[in-house]
Amino acid sequence: MTARPVFPADPRELAGKRALVTSGSRGIGAAVAARLRRAGAHVLAVARSRPADLDDSEPFVTANLAEAEGCAVVAEAVQDRLGGADILVHVLGGSKAPAGGFAVLDDGEWQRALDLNLLPAVRLDRALLPGMLDRGAGVIIHVGSIQSRLPLPEATIAYAAAKAALSTYSKALAKEVGPKGVRVVRVAPGWVQTDGAIGLIEELAAKLGTDADGARQALMASLGGIPIGRPAWPEEVAELVTFLASDRAAAIHGSEHVIDGGTVPVA
Repeated sequence: MTARPVFPADPRELAGKRALVTSGSRGIGAAVAARLRRAGAHVLAVARSRPADLDDSEPFVTANLAEAEGCAVVAEAVQDRLGGADILVHVLGGSKAPAGGFAVLDDGEWQRALDLNLLPAVRLDRALLPGMLDRGAGVIIHVGSIQSRLPLPEATIAYAAAKAALSTYSKALAKEVGPKGVRVVRVAPGWVQTDGAIGLIEELAAKLGTDADGARQALMASLGGIPIGRPAWPEEVAELVTFLASDRAAAIHGSEHVIDGGTVPVA
């Protein structure tokens, strides 16, 4: 596995821009929030708990975005602390559903998948898009997953379906608000080497009686392989998000950008 990357940043690139980043306490969300700050943006991150290592001067709001009330709290915080948002990055997502395929997914599991992976983006867009439309400018980035294209059977069916719903919603939103000055784009990561993924590797290594590299190779094989030979780092996803949020990507709209090391087969 390559060393964790550090990329240069121009602190003027997003100077004066106001950004909301969901799931901003760890993993991809934390990397995105940090990278946008380095680019000069005023960032309000949100998660269920504030990271212990986050500077006290950095704005943060704690809320459960899986509930409508939590989304309302965040929308109000954006207005109070930032005066609106120019950039929305929806990172929140995940799955805690049991393995076992369709038969173990009751209505509660399906609802939880939608509550975590689709509805928070819908609610926050609905609350904050009007301000962007009034200004005739803004960027919304929905972070989905390659599982919307390559769902894992017997493991993440509901998660994959919810991410596919997010993708379809994002396409429709792009068609509606693009002519009014707001760009909407999608980012679809594959396996990303977050702290949670590292913990999963350690658990798998113990189960298989191998080392971390052996467990990592086994995980990659379960995904059908990663041609570049490794998962992505959160910082690499954050670089893509920052580019898409910037004026360098001003002509990019309505599209999905896969960052998966080649996991999704290409024609």
